[in-house]
Amino acid sequence: MWKVLVTDEMRLGEVKHPQVRLDYKPGMVREELLRVIGAYDALITRSRTQVDARVLEAGVNLKVVGRGGVGVDNVDLEAASRRGILVVNVPEANTRSAAELAWALLLAVARGLVESDQKIRQGLWDRKYLGLELNHKTLGIVGLGRIGGQVAKFAKGFDMRVLAYDPYIPRSRAQTLGVELFDDLADMLRQCHFLTVHTPLTEETRGLIGRRELYLLPKGAVVVNAARGGIVDEKALVEVLNEGHLWGAGLDVFVEEPPNAEHPLVHHPKVVHTAHLGANTIEAQERVGEAVLERVIETLQGNLAHALNTGFDAEGLQLFSAWLPLGEALGKLLAQITQGRPQAVEVSFYGEFEKNPDPIASAVAKGLLEQALEAGAINLVSARPLLRDRGIALVTRQVQEPLDYRQVLEVRLETDKETRKVRGALLGGKPRIVGIDDHMVEAVPRGYMLVCINRDRPGVVGKVGTLLGENNINIAGMQLGRDNPGGKALFVLAIDERPGEAVLSALRGLEVLERVDLAEL
Repeated sequence: MWKVLVTDEMRLGEVKHPQVRLDYKPGMVREELLRVIGAYDALITRSRTQVDARVLEAGVNLKVVGRGGVGVDNVDLEAASRRGILVVNVPEANTRSAAELAWALLLAVARGLVESDQKIRQGLWDRKYLGLELNHKTLGIVGLGRIGGQVAKFAKGFDMRVLAYDPYIPRSRAQTLGVELFDDLADMLRQCHFLTVHTPLTEETRGLIGRRELYLLPKGAVVVNAARGGIVDEKALVEVLNEGHLWGAGLDVFVEEPPNAEHPLVHHPKVVHTAHLGANTIEAQERVGEAVLERVIETLQGNLAHALNTGFDAEGLQLFSAWLPLGEALGKLLAQITQGRPQAVEVSFYGEFEKNPDPIASAVAKGLLEQALEAGAINLVSARPLLRDRGIALVTRQVQEPLDYRQVLEVRLETDKETRKVRGALLGGKPRIVGIDDHMVEAVPRGYMLVCINRDRPGVVGKVGTLLGENNINIAGMQLGRDNPGGKALFVLAIDERPGEAVLSALRGLEVLERVDLAEL
């Protein structure tokens, strides 16, 4: 009989598992967990319990950790892998509930449900209020993942035209959903009577819908954010609502939760609120509990289909401990400097590796997708299936002959617009970028990097440095590469802070530069 400990509140369903002794102890404090975990075969948590190296070491009989939800950021995956403990989660359990809440907010704003309800409670029977129909209107969806895709299906049921912006989703998925996919967010916004966002909160999406974007929407549009606070700029939303450009907004999330009682959006008459309830349905909570328990039991029985950290034994982790972050950095770099929708990625290993270096390709896939997914939603095992889900092919190849260095990792990314490649190696055991496209460089994969392409002429770097200096941006390092004197050249500047859009626009406006790409590693 397997002994399973549950330390956070969740509904585990009515299914009986005679092969399992289940101890349900929500709210267990850390000291007690460290004292008792050694007697259990599996541990099930939500986000409250921190399953760190110390807990895993105390779990001398622990075989599986189950996380009820999407991310596993409260579980030390590497420490679990080193001890041979498998980790599972249930990322899909709340998809329907989150999509339905977004749709409920959209309808509530369009028809004035909250405003009418409040008036009736005040003894006012106001039948003069006129709402909005959805029929034949245009809905814009930012983020066409699981939840965004479900919202698109709802919209089709209301005979709406559905548009989407998601640079990490292949056109085939949009076509399957009957959605028009846009490459330019501004072009989509100009056509949307309703807008809903369903992306993770990353540096790329923070403030994605600001004052400019809100004013690109037609007058009288409705905006819904049931994803993450901060994707829609709260200050800008207040201003645009007050100026009368928007019909209203529906919010399930805030930057700070709970929001301050004096927050201007909290009392705004044109805003409908819920308290971050996307996953809060009886059905979703039952699905989470039932699914994570089922997956933990299946994993205990030897079914590894849902394990997030299979295939990374302690020896492999140790051997590739420096290559894995290098692979992730190269993937992340390519994702940020390559224009267009990814179609295929090729990972090449030059030179002889002691073991099969295939896990490094998983790190590359993880880096490629980190711009598109929320922190904690992707790891070394889930990365390649998630890449396949987006229609992006990944192939690997090994070449025994070395390339410039004894061992080299090369990653080539093909999109619908261009193909770029980067190379990396370990120098003194430390990860280094050693090539971009056909140019040799040597750069530390860390922090903010400007990748600039120009014709090899005197004074180019000086003009770039002057512009950055005028904007108080310090250059921490510089690497140059060129194909031949007077030909095409490339240089990489490591800088201390992220330049604003105005600085980037100024750099791209310099006649001496053909192209400027910004990456954060």
